[in-house]
Amino acid sequence: MELLLRVGAVMAAFLVLPLVIGQAEHKVMAHMQGRVGPMYAGAFHGWAQLVADGVKFVQKEDITPREADRTVFRLAPIVALFPYLIVILTLPLGPDLVAQSLDIGLFLVLAVLGIGVVAVLMSAWASANKYSLLGGVRGAAQLLGYELPLVLAAASVAMAAGTLSLPGIVEAWRPWWLIWQAPAALVFFIAGLAEIRRPPFDMPIADSELVFGYMTEYTGLRFAFFLLAEYVGIVVIAGLTTVLFLGGWHGPFAEQLGWLWTLLKVAALSFVIIWFRVTYPRLREDQLQRLCWLILVPVALAQLVLTVAVKSLL
Repeated sequence: MELLLRVGAVMAAFLVLPLVIGQAEHKVMAHMQGRVGPMYAGAFHGWAQLVADGVKFVQKEDITPREADRTVFRLAPIVALFPYLIVILTLPLGPDLVAQSLDIGLFLVLAVLGIGVVAVLMSAWASANKYSLLGGVRGAAQLLGYELPLVLAAASVAMAAGTLSLPGIVEAWRPWWLIWQAPAALVFFIAGLAEIRRPPFDMPIADSELVFGYMTEYTGLRFAFFLLAEYVGIVVIAGLTTVLFLGGWHGPFAEQLGWLWTLLKVAALSFVIIWFRVTYPRLREDQLQRLCWLILVPVALAQLVLTVAVKSLL
């Protein structure tokens, strides 16, 4: 019974939180751009817009290009969703609110996030479309490059905490880490945005250049899976940043309201991710790689050296 409850809670979070983030993105972007956003799908400010979109996608015809590799083409959207489901299994909301606590939870999370590049390459190659292929090549270069600063930043906080367990990292967290680990937090968050291909790191999609990049040939429910993966990715990156660098459930009345603090921090970071989409233009490919190799990687390495020095003195 306990196992069923955990599975049900994870699936509910996996399906509900992305819808909330997606609806928030519609309304936040609208107000930032002087619009009202969705208003009619639902009695209050179009709250059911994404539900209506989901129903629409289900009714759309599922088209597979004639020249496509059908098996790989159809599996790619599922592979895109799979890593985020595993991550949500390990994310703790509170001291005892986690579906599966692992001693090597951070290692598992970083390992499965790397599967995202496989989904991009699968969809790009199997589509037999030049725009999809260009988007896939961009995505591979981007995701493989930003894996390094992401891992280095996570290694810094794991070394500071002395554990790879996500609940253990939160337990070891102290408020002064907000200053000490701030460079690693910034690197992790920016690299995470690149990993989930959110603006200004959306070059693999680049609708003004590549139609819709590696998703160009997808329709109906399979296209909806890619969109769901994007919104789940926002929750995952915000959740990981919260757990690793912002103290997770730490806050006033943490014993009673720890889960609420975690959700509030995730919501705040999700707002920042949406804000970035409205504020910053898409980077060029050379700017993308320069940011990764000349700024983020050196900062992450310097943070790692600082963490080693501080730990040796304590």
